[in-house]
Amino acid sequence: MKYAVFSDIHGNLPALQAVLRDAEGNGCEGYLCAGDIVGEYGQPEECVEMVRSIGALCVKGNQDEYCGTEMTLDGFNENARERIRGAREALSEESKEWLNKLPLVLDGDGFTLVHATLDHPERWGYVFDKFAAAASFAGQKSAVCFNGHTHVPVCFERDQVVRGGTYTQVSFLHGSKYLVNVGSVGQPRDGIAKSSYVIYDEDNKTTTLKRIDFMMPGGGPAAAPVIQPR
Repeated sequence: MKYAVFSDIHGNLPALQAVLRDAEGNGCEGYLCAGDIVGEYGQPEECVEMVRSIGALCVKGNQDEYCGTEMTLDGFNENARERIRGAREALSEESKEWLNKLPLVLDGDGFTLVHATLDHPERWGYVFDKFAAAASFAGQKSAVCFNGHTHVPVCFERDQVVRGGTYTQVSFLHGSKYLVNVGSVGQPRDGIAKSSYVIYDEDNKTTTLKRIDFMMPGGGPAAAPVIQPR
């Protein structure tokens, strides 16, 4: 079976539609979402509805938590607070409840799904290097874990040591563990102005990175700023 694994849609409906069209064209039958369906852009309700309609298995991202609840936004700058408030207003109560009930970690048949890290998923830590990856590997029981949050597609492998970097395709070797960041659908941050997602072929034990052209909400061309975590 082939899965489309994606993350960090951030309310960008045109980007999500482009990714799902590509996934269908590549024969994907299952869908895994590593969180942050909402936030940033202006179509959070439509994105939630689309993710639910395809029966995707999902975990909660930090933006899903902020937008699906009324928790304080004291740690955000004013622009970020306004975007979250806008998403809260646009989301139905049913969608907020659904987002709020999403698990932080999901264990499937041979894989794990998390938005940030497995060691402390509720802290929304970033995995940019092998030291953070090693901490997450400590909590990983499956051979493969998919995550997002950084908006940068990288893969870390642990056998005797932890190593990692950018990737196009990964073949999963018996005895090793893998932490695969699938990048971002709605807001790429690695300087490449394309959505990213991966196709996970569970039969052949491979993951292939896909880059997809998309239009921004409102019809403008895609942009890919490098944005620091906040």
